[in-house]
Amino acid sequence: MRHRVLSKRMGTDSDHAKANYRNLAKALIKNGKIKTTLAKAKNLRRFVEKLVTLGKKGTLHARRLAVARLDDKKAVRKLFDEIAPKYKDRPGGYTRIVKAGFRAGDAAPMAYIMFVEEEIEKTSKDKKEVKPKEVEELKEKLETEIKPSEEVKEANKEEEVSSEQENIEKE
Repeated sequence: MRHRVLSKRMGTDSDHAKANYRNLAKALIKNGKIKTTLAKAKNLRRFVEKLVTLGKKGTLHARRLAVARLDDKKAVRKLFDEIAPKYKDRPGGYTRIVKAGFRAGDAAPMAYIMFVEEEIEKTSKDKKEVKPKEVEELKEKLETEIKPSEEVKEANKEEEVSSEQENIEKE
């Protein structure tokens, strides 16, 4: 039975799995993005998001807990001083997992795990805002373009009527 078992050991004993997640978390904090197997990325997400939440608290107790979990003071300093403040208003979901195909040797599904950046919102702000004058100009252009097509339709109708009259006269 798997009662109260919260994470997978990934085929190793629990100490080795813990060390593996610790090292992956340090690499993610240091680099901002790492490539690993999909299963490890999904398990790492839980571990790292709890660390970012500790970083958001910013207390001495939270810092000591993070040092105990990561065992790297430089990584904890970066987590508390650079990474966690970015997410002060975000209620969770600090990481993103992007699938990256399959590994060549054993066809294991690979994935990138990275911190969510706020650049996504910046790109939507960078889009050109349409001013009301431009909207009116565009509407006028569309209306002028539509009118000739209506004239063409009327001309086609006249041609159809004349061709029908010719057909009637021939009969």
